[in-house]
Amino acid sequence: MASLQIIIQLKQQAAMKRRNKLFLLLMLIGFFQFAHAQDTLKLSHQEFLVVVKNYHPLAFRYRLQNQLAKAEIQSARGNFDPILAAKKGSKTIDGTNYYKETNVGLGIPTWYGVELNGSYNYIDGQRLNNSETKGGLYQFGITLPLSKNLLYDKRRALLDQARFALQMTEAEQLLLTNDLMLEAENAYWEWVKAHEVFLLQNKAVKINQDRLLFIKKTYQYGERAAIDTTEALAQLQSFQLEQKDAYLEFVKATQQLSLFLWQENQQPYEVSKLVFPSESLTDNIAYQNYLSLIKDIDNASLSDHASMLFYFRKQNILESERRFKFQSLLPRVDFTYNFLNKENYQRNLFSLFQNNYQYGFKLELPIFLRQARADYRIVKIKAQQNELDTEYKKQEINSKIMLYKNVVLNYNQQINLAFQNVGTYERLLRAEEVKYSNGESSLFLINSRENKLMEGKEKLLELRLKFLQGYNQLKWTKENFNVGNSTLAKVRT
Repeated sequence: MASLQIIIQLKQQAAMKRRNKLFLLLMLIGFFQFAHAQDTLKLSHQEFLVVVKNYHPLAFRYRLQNQLAKAEIQSARGNFDPILAAKKGSKTIDGTNYYKETNVGLGIPTWYGVELNGSYNYIDGQRLNNSETKGGLYQFGITLPLSKNLLYDKRRALLDQARFALQMTEAEQLLLTNDLMLEAENAYWEWVKAHEVFLLQNKAVKINQDRLLFIKKTYQYGERAAIDTTEALAQLQSFQLEQKDAYLEFVKATQQLSLFLWQENQQPYEVSKLVFPSESLTDNIAYQNYLSLIKDIDNASLSDHASMLFYFRKQNILESERRFKFQSLLPRVDFTYNFLNKENYQRNLFSLFQNNYQYGFKLELPIFLRQARADYRIVKIKAQQNELDTEYKKQEINSKIMLYKNVVLNYNQQINLAFQNVGTYERLLRAEEVKYSNGESSLFLINSRENKLMEGKEKLLELRLKFLQGYNQLKWTKENFNVGNSTLAKVRT
C-alpha cells in the first residue's frame, strides 16, 4: 500500500513538473512575441506619402525653386524703386575756392516709361562754369519717351516675365512633385506585393510541413508507400527555396522603399528594424474609386493641366520678349523738361516755356537695324516653336490618359478572371486531396494542383500590383490639373 502511494506521489510530481515546463514555455513564447512586436514597425500608405511629401530632399528642393522664382519677381520690381542720391564736394587750390557743391536728388521711374525727378543743388565758388547757377536751385523734371519704350520697355518686360516665370515654376513644381509621389507610391505597392508573396510562401511551407508529418505517420502505419514521403519532402524543399527567394525580394523592396524615407532635416532614415506594411493589395480603395477617377479626368479641361500651363506661360514670356524687341525697331525719341527755381525766388505763375526752364530732345536710330530685326525674328521663331511644342504636349497628354484608362480597365477585368481561376484551382486541389485520402489519387497530382494554385495566386498579386500602378498614374495625372490650388500642401490618397 505504501509503495502505491509513493508511485502516485511520483506521478503527481512528474505531472507538476510538466505543467511548470509548459507554463515556462508559454511565458517564453509570449515574451518572444512581445519582443518581436517591439522590434517591428507598421508603415501605412498615408504615413509613407506624408513623409515623402514633407521630408524628401527633392520635394524640398522643388519648393525652394518656387521661392527662388518669387525672389526674381522682387528683383524685377526693384527696377521701379525710387532712387535717392546725394553729393557734396569742394575744390580749393592755392587758397582759391574753386567751388563748394551740395546736391540732393530723387528719381522716380513709373510704369509707362515716364521718369520723374527732383533735386536741390547749392553751389558757390570763384571758378564756376558759365552754365552753373550760383546759390540754391530747385529742379523738378520729367523724361518722356515719345516712340521707343513708350508702350513697353525693359523694366515692364522683366517684371512681366518674372511673374510668368513664377507661374511656370509652380506648374513645373507640381509636375515634378507628382512624379516623385508617383514613383514613391509605386515603390510602396511593390513593397506590399513582395511582402504578400513572402506571406504566401510562408503559408505554403507551413502546409507542406504539416503534410510531410502526416504522410510520415501514415507511412509508419503502413497506409502509404515510402515514396510518398520523398514526394512530400521534395515539394516542401521546393517551397522552402521559393520562401527564401521571396524573403530576399522583400528585403530588396524594403531597401528600395528606404530611398524615399527621410527625416525632418533631410537626413536619410536608416531602416534598422523590421518594417512591414499595414496595407494590402486586396483591400484597396482603388477598386471602388477607379471609375469615378476616370470620370473626373474626362471632365477636366486639358488647358488646366500643369504641363499645358507651363507652355502657355512660356508663350506669354516669349510674347513679352517680342513686344520688347519690337521697341528696338522704333526710333528713340526722348523729351526732357525741367522746371528750375532759385532759392528764395517767388513765382506767381507756372510758365513752362517762358522763364526758368530747361528742355531737350534726344533722337537715336540705327541706320540698318540689323540687330533689332534679327532679335525680333528670333523671338518670333521661338514663339512658333513653342506653339508646336504645346500642340505636341497636348496630344501626348491625351495619349497617356487613354493608355492609363485602358490599363486600369483591362487589369481590372484580368483580376476578376484570375480570382475565378484561383477559386477553380482551390476546388481542384481540395478534390484531389479527397481523392488521395480515399486512395484514388497520388501525392504527385496533389503537388501539381498545389503548384498551379500558387502560380495562380502569385499571378493575381502581380495583376493587382499592375492595376494599382495604372490607378496611380491616373490619380497623379488628376493631381496635375490642380496647379494653383491648395493641393500642393496636401497629400491625397
